[in-house]
Amino acid sequence: MKRKYFGTDGIRGRVGDGVMTPEFVLKLGWAAGKVLCEEGNNLILIGKDTRISGYMLESVLEAGLSAAGVNSRLLGPMPTPAIAYLTRTLRASAGIVISASHNPYYDNGVKFFSAEGAKLPDDIEMRIEAEMEKPLTTVSSDQLGKVERIRDASGRYIEFCKSTINTKVRLNGLKLVVDCANGATYHVAPNVFRELGAEVVTIGTEPNGLNINHMCGATDPKKLRMAVIEHHADLGIAIDGDGDRLIMVDENGEVVDGDELLYVIGAARKRKNNLRGGVVGTLMSNLGLEHALQRQSIEFMRAAVGDRYVLEMLQQQAWELGGESSGHIICLDRTSTGDAIVAALQVLEVLVDEGINLREAKHGMSKYPQTLVNVPIKEKIDIAKSKGIQQAVSDAESQLAETGRVLLRPSGTEPLIRVMVEGADAPQVRTLAEQIASAVSEECAA
Repeated sequence: MKRKYFGTDGIRGRVGDGVMTPEFVLKLGWAAGKVLCEEGNNLILIGKDTRISGYMLESVLEAGLSAAGVNSRLLGPMPTPAIAYLTRTLRASAGIVISASHNPYYDNGVKFFSAEGAKLPDDIEMRIEAEMEKPLTTVSSDQLGKVERIRDASGRYIEFCKSTINTKVRLNGLKLVVDCANGATYHVAPNVFRELGAEVVTIGTEPNGLNINHMCGATDPKKLRMAVIEHHADLGIAIDGDGDRLIMVDENGEVVDGDELLYVIGAARKRKNNLRGGVVGTLMSNLGLEHALQRQSIEFMRAAVGDRYVLEMLQQQAWELGGESSGHIICLDRTSTGDAIVAALQVLEVLVDEGINLREAKHGMSKYPQTLVNVPIKEKIDIAKSKGIQQAVSDAESQLAETGRVLLRPSGTEPLIRVMVEGADAPQVRTLAEQIASAVSEECAA
């Protein structure tokens, strides 16, 4: 069955429209509480990023859970992966994250973690949706859920992050610029790196409810690039608004994306003989990553786009390392979900252990030119049934032959069709991507 509300990463939308209203989220909390606490200890954690709408949605979620007879613990602003970790360690039945990740402040969303700190399987999401079709009922007053706040959540998570690298690793002598996107890691990430010995310069650590992801963070590393050069830093670390995406910048101000970071971690683990299996990327992963890993005799597999699908393939293969170009890096031997701080520490451990810088660490991987065009759409279209779009794709594939590839896919989080063209010749790649994007725009206007 097709899901009505859940997308690839929970439920998301513009605040005040559609699903992101107090009424909807109230009932979502009630339905989720009834489904997720059928077994377990009747406890759900709630965390959020720094969007102003988080206050409103947090209140109605806890009210819905209480009406279902479920107790909740409020974590306040915390990174998404921190909520996954705390859900496990506090033995909660589930964790709820109020966040729209890398989206602007006027969007928000609700996503869930299981008791094991993993994304919910499709069948559980379907059960929550089915429950939402029923009338909301309230348990008797003596069965209402209670709400408490966990005061030391950030400290618990900081210690966990530090525990994911060798205790002998020190970051003393390293100067880092850390951009927290005015998001959920603003009070966590700088402290992790400082406590491990690094000198830290911060960007995006003054959230006001409206500036999350605005001209900063993993989705816009311009400020980080300039700051690394200005402060003569060793590298820069950019995190997105909810803390699960990582982009880095080398000492020359060059951006190092998720594909390159996967290569750095994977190749280093291979050299130390502690890489379990291969590496999982996605359909969007650069061909350069695939070829570089092949040269290291590391198997590479592509999952559908979305960190949940990377995770599923890792679990199916019993592998540990995977991620996306956008910066979701999953290290299953360290934690249960993508975690920007944990991933950054894995890279820093490589640099410290081998006495190299980030530019040297990524040597051995050359990315193919890749152009991504996001085409806005007003309503969903079936790409496969559009003759104009399919002809444009076919023409592009004929010109690329064996030296590149074309990928079209609808965004799982925004009203967009993503057009990606990759190949050996950069001008050709740009031209073909624009031609296909134009065909998509024409179809949407028809």
